[in-house]
Amino acid sequence: MKQFDTLTLSTQGSALILTVDQPKSLNALAKEVVNDLESFLDWFETTGYEYRGLIITGAGEKSFVAGANIVQMNSMDEGTFTAYAKQMHAVTERLESLHVPVIAAVNGFALGGGCELALACDFIYASERASFGQPEVNLGLVPGFGGMVRLPRRVGNAMARELIFTGRRIKAEEALRIGLANRVVPAEQLLDAAVATIEEAAAVSPTAISIAKRAMVSMDGLDTHQGLGREVDAFLQAYHTADSVEGRAAFVEKRSPVFPGN
Repeated sequence: MKQFDTLTLSTQGSALILTVDQPKSLNALAKEVVNDLESFLDWFETTGYEYRGLIITGAGEKSFVAGANIVQMNSMDEGTFTAYAKQMHAVTERLESLHVPVIAAVNGFALGGGCELALACDFIYASERASFGQPEVNLGLVPGFGGMVRLPRRVGNAMARELIFTGRRIKAEEALRIGLANRVVPAEQLLDAAVATIEEAAAVSPTAISIAKRAMVSMDGLDTHQGLGREVDAFLQAYHTADSVEGRAAFVEKRSPVFPGN
């Protein structure tokens, strides 16, 4: 399996688990981590088709990803700072467009860039000790890795503004209440819960999941009429796949489908 300096890969069932493995810095998004995330995506997009889902988590018991590396940022000139933000934008957009479900398993702090990394995943499972926030205003900054775009889509515009304007940190149960997290589980059950969901997804058509995921990403910001047009296109695309032929035949024949994955 591919190896990285700042990331660790492991498998559990049908899932590939990516761990940001820099616990001494609370898994902050240093430039080296962002570079490795890009390299990981290059690898996964070309060779990761054996996995039916991706889980992203952080090493240690304290932090998922604590945020950007502020020490590094403080020494960046304008060009380097801009490139750093745009590189993370590219990482998050590529995560959104992966062909498989991506779950953020938030085991601790998900602050600033860490919250933004989690927001780029399809959904978030949180441990009971997780906490979330966009605290950039405390440093005279604003979210720069997608938080101002994705947080309103997840929790609504007014709630996103409240969290961004105050820099408030919220606990897992509040994240669940406002729709930021899908589930909250005991810390020792976090990865198992995420893997179980990947296994559910592994039992259905991978082609249908891929089509649905990309269609839903493309619908962000569209009005209802435009979104319905995209949905029809996706529906027709799925209808003509081998997975759909098999799925419909299996239904008629009252048997379990065996999806070819195309």
